[in-house]
Amino acid sequence: MSIRRRLRTHGEMHAGALNDILFILLFFFLIVSTLANPNVIKLSQPKAKSDTKAKQTVIVNIKPTGEYIINGKQISIEEMRTFIQPYVQKDSTQATIAINADKTVPLENVVAVMRVARDLGARSTLLVDTKVN
Repeated sequence: MSIRRRLRTHGEMHAGALNDILFILLFFFLIVSTLANPNVIKLSQPKAKSDTKAKQTVIVNIKPTGEYIINGKQISIEEMRTFIQPYVQKDSTQATIAINADKTVPLENVVAVMRVARDLGARSTLLVDTKVN
């Protein structure tokens, strides 16, 4: 009868050399990737067959004094429809009228520009300031 316990040995693997090998492989692939020429594969870029229309945006600046300014010209609300109409007719599906107004501007001035945009079939957006007070 053998009362003696059997000693079990566990196999160990020393990983000290693995770190060195992985470090050398990392350097190798970094050097090879910088030497690779990105122009090896010639790709032909697609060309458009028709002109693409840019989104038409008209920016209406409204001053607190009630003045409407479009493209540097001061315009009254009555003249605005005839001034904006050529921009909207270029591309009526994408036309947008951006309203840039200070917080002190009366709301009826902003609504008047929105009505002109609605009558012309354009979208209207209100530009806001990024500063938070």
